[in-house]
Amino acid sequence: MKRTVALAGVLLAGWCASAWAQATMPPAPAIQAGTGSNPFLGSVPPGPPTAQPLPLSLADAVGRALKYNLGVVQGEQDIAEARGARKQALAGLLPSITTSVSETGQQINLEAFGFPPFPGVPAIIGPFKVFDARVFLSQRVLDFPALQHAREQAQKLSAAQDDYRNARDLVVLVSANLYLQTVAAQSRIEAATAQLDTAKALDALAQDLKQAGLTAGIDVLRARLQRQVAQQRVIVAQNGFDKLKLQLARAIGLPVSQPFTLTDTIPYAPLQPMSLEAALKIAYTSRGDYLAAEKRVQAAQDARRAALGERLPSVSFTANYGDIGLTVAGARETFAVGGVVQVPVFEGGRIGAQVVQADAELTRRRAQLTDLKGRIEYDVRAAFLDLKAAEDQLKVAQTANHLAQQELAQARDRFAAGVADNVEVIQAQQAVAEASENYISSLYAHNVAKASLARALGIGEEAVKTYLGGSR
Repeated sequence: MKRTVALAGVLLAGWCASAWAQATMPPAPAIQAGTGSNPFLGSVPPGPPTAQPLPLSLADAVGRALKYNLGVVQGEQDIAEARGARKQALAGLLPSITTSVSETGQQINLEAFGFPPFPGVPAIIGPFKVFDARVFLSQRVLDFPALQHAREQAQKLSAAQDDYRNARDLVVLVSANLYLQTVAAQSRIEAATAQLDTAKALDALAQDLKQAGLTAGIDVLRARLQRQVAQQRVIVAQNGFDKLKLQLARAIGLPVSQPFTLTDTIPYAPLQPMSLEAALKIAYTSRGDYLAAEKRVQAAQDARRAALGERLPSVSFTANYGDIGLTVAGARETFAVGGVVQVPVFEGGRIGAQVVQADAELTRRRAQLTDLKGRIEYDVRAAFLDLKAAEDQLKVAQTANHLAQQELAQARDRFAAGVADNVEVIQAQQAVAEASENYISSLYAHNVAKASLARALGIGEEAVKTYLGGSR
């Protein structure tokens, strides 16, 4: 009988350790802030940390991320580069005006210019000075390729601005996800602490019953083991919470040493129903990456027109006006006006090669746009499925958590009354731990599914506060 009891105790200890490992294992996060080069997981903190803890709400986290996240900073510079490229393309269509002032000393050998020696005329003239102050003007009157290149760069600038909108949506998703992960980790600490308090109370109860001769010593050992398991669960939860706070700080522009506290609990809040057709319509008109892809197709079309336009004549106008003379006082007004018509006759296949390259680029951009359209539909449909599954799982987890609490209360009463040993109590404790973890994970998954849907629709920045609101 003693061997049977001892074997049961060993098996129970193993089962407790296995259940604890499963219950304390956090869900795989949607975004891992590791040591990779993903710019959306980094930031540019605006200043040094402060000693005073910073209260941080979800809106604060998203707002800081939209200012200091590295993905947003890089997006702003991409717009600046595109704007510079557009101005450079426009410069080819605008008048070019330059000025110059020069004074030179010369001595000329007439024979070098083909003048034979004449009696009485020196072969060397000079030295003498020449002063020239002049304004030069050039203007392209007709240049079809330059016009198309300017339109191409305008489309690329618009695409960069749409990419920036898309980057902001991604930053909202990243920062909201990390905030939700951190809130979930904080909830795990609270749940683990409550389970530790229960384990301590049951340990004290087992010791009291043993001293009163109402229970066996193995009940005390089992209660102590469960207390240690609960203590380990608190340690694991605290470590996970601290690491997630570091990841959140990195993404939203806080120094990693900056202390802060979370002020939002992100409770359960169901979404208003939306049809798939309406969601897809919103996505195709709001997604920054889709709008940018459309602009790049248009830019590729303009680039192809520019390549074809190389076969057309171009017309330009030049003029200069100024004073020239041997001295400044003796300078006289002079000017020159001219027009140039250039007609390509034989370019050695250069224009044909440019057209082939432009066709290839246009085909590639169109293929990318078609693929992106299908990917957006996949994102929206997947977000709908995830949201529905998370909603159902959360309802089940809420019921299971309530039942597990009832089971623990009844098992504790039975043990206190001496009707049963504390095996039932320990099993009920493990059930509570697992149910609490499932509820926390389901609530996190539901909120992330809502944030992912907002991202799939391209309205993350506008909808994140609405989608993640509600009351517990």
